[in-house]
Amino acid sequence: MVVRDTAGLVVPLGLPLLILVMNGLGDGGGEVIPGTDGRTVFDVYVLPLTLTVVVAMVGVVNMPSFLAHHRRSGVLRRLGVTPAHPAMVLIAQALVGAAQTLLGAAVAVGVAVAAFDATPPAEPLRAVALLVPVVAALYAVGTLVAAVAPTTNAAVAIGLVLFLGMGAGGGMFGPRENLPDPVATVGEFLPFGASVEVLGAAWVGTPVAAGHLFALVGATLLAGAGAARFFRWS
Repeated sequence: MVVRDTAGLVVPLGLPLLILVMNGLGDGGGEVIPGTDGRTVFDVYVLPLTLTVVVAMVGVVNMPSFLAHHRRSGVLRRLGVTPAHPAMVLIAQALVGAAQTLLGAAVAVGVAVAAFDATPPAEPLRAVALLVPVVAALYAVGTLVAAVAPTTNAAVAIGLVLFLGMGAGGGMFGPRENLPDPVATVGEFLPFGASVEVLGAAWVGTPVAAGHLFALVGATLLAGAGAARFFRWS
């Protein structure tokens, strides 16, 4: 069902790639940041932001719309009379989304390295490992949206509001330092902002702040529990 939805496949890959290219062609992306072993603004800020956008687009917008469509079209109602547990359905959809996310991340990093001479992460395995809590947190938010949204349009609307709201506070539309201090602080510890910070640290090879990891784990547990509690078959 996901493969048949052309827009659902293209948009989560195309939009982050557009953000990556526009930032790569803009001024200032090639400036080297002191103390990062020669890494540039593009490496430390743009790439982590792009990867977070990929995960958030798939997890918070795309996945809930698919699940809401399954509910609306009666697919979930038919599954409800089988031994399938709601968690099985949510996990299956999350795994499909994870495959889509890995594809989007691979495309983004490939274009960044080939077209803009981006530097790979200082510790690639650590960066991949830190991508796990990022995916878990944003996907948990998406499953909560899917659990409560009554229709496909509602799921898309709620997902977009959350995506844009978290993105605005997390630096998607400009440096977080330009935001009012209370907004910047809250945005830093929402799943989007915390994800950018975690992936940025992974790219440079510096220790990840415990507060950012706690924020991701907390979002995963709270949103995941809410999704399992409020999930409806029809």
